[in-house]
Amino acid sequence: MVDQFKAVIFDVDGTLAETERDGHRIAFNQAFLEMGFDWVWNEAFYGDLLAVAGGKERLYYYFRHFNPSFSYLGPIEALVEEVYDVKTRHYVALLKADGITLRSGVLRLMTEIRAAGLRMAIATASSTEMAITLITTTLGFEALGWFEVIATGDLVLEKKPSPDIFHYCLAGLNLSAEHCLVIEDSENGVKSAIAAGIPTVVTFNDYTKGDDFTGALSVFNQLGDPSDACQQSEGFAISGSYVTINDLKVLHARQ
Repeated sequence: MVDQFKAVIFDVDGTLAETERDGHRIAFNQAFLEMGFDWVWNEAFYGDLLAVAGGKERLYYYFRHFNPSFSYLGPIEALVEEVYDVKTRHYVALLKADGITLRSGVLRLMTEIRAAGLRMAIATASSTEMAITLITTTLGFEALGWFEVIATGDLVLEKKPSPDIFHYCLAGLNLSAEHCLVIEDSENGVKSAIAAGIPTVVTFNDYTKGDDFTGALSVFNQLGDPSDACQQSEGFAISGSYVTINDLKVLHARQ
């Protein structure tokens, strides 16, 4: 029922902004260069690595599947931590330099959600530092107060597609799954949300447009704005050319 709809939970990377292509990938390459490695993750290759959620996990995956001959004097875990720390520093610097902007419709829809008296939360595989930096650099420091819960990958044991992050988020909101709606961008995110029992809407990006979004209520290329229409590829239709809070209410009632 519509009156059961109480909160919207947003993913971050790829959902709020094109952080994967324009942020994390660039920051990884900057870290590699700084540390003297000749690895370069181009846009296409990074898309392959996105099969794995989480930056550290992505590094392990890279070593196992694409660079198995690499040897390191010391535990590989220590190297992963060092690379990730350097990469985080570069990523935060990119954000603070206004190198990344919000996707179409994100700010508009958040404004509508708040005006409707609904609650908001974040559930992301990203670290707390990176999630908070993205929010503050794109929405302003006051926006931290918009989200009752900021659930991040360093707060749970397993990242998406495990439902851990959404279980953590629901506990923080003190809400049942049927009272919420998730906005995600990836197959892993959809699997995670649906495993937690939360209805989900997808706004895919160039990296995730070929993902399997089975179970999602609706799938769009973006949330859209009055001057920047979205395109729907799957699921229940919306009333206009961009996703509004009224559309989310109707979609939630269709679960």
